[in-house]
Amino acid sequence: QVQLVESGGGLVQTGGSLRLSCVASGGTFSRYTLGWFRQAPGKDREFVAAISWSGGNTRYADSVKGRFTISRDSVKNTANLQMNSLKPEDTAVYYCAVGLLPIFSTMYASEPKRYNYWGQGTQVSVSS
Repeated sequence: QVQLVESGGGLVQTGGSLRLSCVASGGTFSRYTLGWFRQAPGKDREFVAAISWSGGNTRYADSVKGRFTISRDSVKNTANLQMNSLKPEDTAVYYCAVGLLPIFSTMYASEPKRYNYWGQGTQVSVSS
């Protein structure tokens, strides 16, 4: 069974940084894409960033480009999301997910329906 466990959320001030981690277990992920999504109260789940497990290719939502960095350690089956210059609008529950995408592109990676497995989420709060 595949399990994803996120950690690293917390409360920071505007301009601060957080580093989220996602530990994957129970499978082999060489052909998978790992994505980070977030969901604020009353809003739809939205794409944040994605990385191909084997090649380390990345994609980002425009809203976080230049501020967030996604990375992975394929040996440890761990992915990270480094979040810098945080803004109040970044406040949300952040989820990691893995799935098999037909093409590694922003279009496919940004669709939640493409992902088979999801973590439990970790809360990120940014005060103004």
